[in-house]
Amino acid sequence: MSQVWLITGSSRGLGRALAEAVLAAGHKLVATARDPSQLNDIKQRYPGHVLAIPLDVTDEQSAAAAVTAAIETFGRLDVLVNNAGYGDVGSIEDTSLADFRAQIETNLFGTIIVTKAALPLMREQGSGHVIQVSSVGGRIGPAGRAPYAAAKWGVEGFSEVLSREVGPLGIKVTIIEPGGFRTDFAGASTTLREGRPEYEDTVGKMARYQRDYDGNQPGDPAKAAAAIVHVAGVAEPPLRLLLGSDAVRGVEQNDAARVKEHAAWRDLSVSTDFEPGAGAGKFPWEAGR
Repeated sequence: MSQVWLITGSSRGLGRALAEAVLAAGHKLVATARDPSQLNDIKQRYPGHVLAIPLDVTDEQSAAAAVTAAIETFGRLDVLVNNAGYGDVGSIEDTSLADFRAQIETNLFGTIIVTKAALPLMREQGSGHVIQVSSVGGRIGPAGRAPYAAAKWGVEGFSEVLSREVGPLGIKVTIIEPGGFRTDFAGASTTLREGRPEYEDTVGKMARYQRDYDGNQPGDPAKAAAAIVHVAGVAEPPLRLLLGSDAVRGVEQNDAARVKEHAAWRDLSVSTDFEPGAGAGKFPWEAGR
């Protein structure tokens, strides 16, 4: 069944690969970018199936206009993909607050703004699928990427809450967590700062690794796009989907270490309760179960 998609950041990287996959599968697409002229070639190849429009994800009016354009052109919106984002490398100490705010504004607030713009339409339809492109950095905090990780961890929490609120309304939510893919994310889209010598073994190591990693990432963007298109077509998609063997391996190792730490400190954790019988039962997040 043909769907109407809206993808942010469609001009390059994973967003571009996904736009190509969506159109090749016969769907219709609202392809957005800061400079929509970069999408002229796909408009020419898929006439009548592509609406290419400018979108600044940090601007509420721009986001609302994109959703309105989807309705006016295609009559509905089935799949929203919040893909636009970037992440620089640098130490927390040496990253300015302006840089922190800029990365969090795009990666987190951009996701919130565009999601909120689409929700009234999807609620009225009684259907829709919100796909949030997070990162393995939304599950693991890598040295040198504090603003990016802070934003992506925020996307994870926001999206998990969203899934609980809109699931009963017929709206699905999936968080995509890619590892390293051969896009320009680690190249032209990233500023790398090794920083002062005290961070040589942490942030400096990450910056050097990122330079060597660019062009050698294990992930194939076309295969990632195909996986996302597949997930958007199933009746019960996952809340979270890791993409790439490096992401799977890293998260499995990180989660195992976390479980081990929880177990080691469990007695101290539970010792902070009132005495038995002094409190009531369920956790707040269990409400409605």
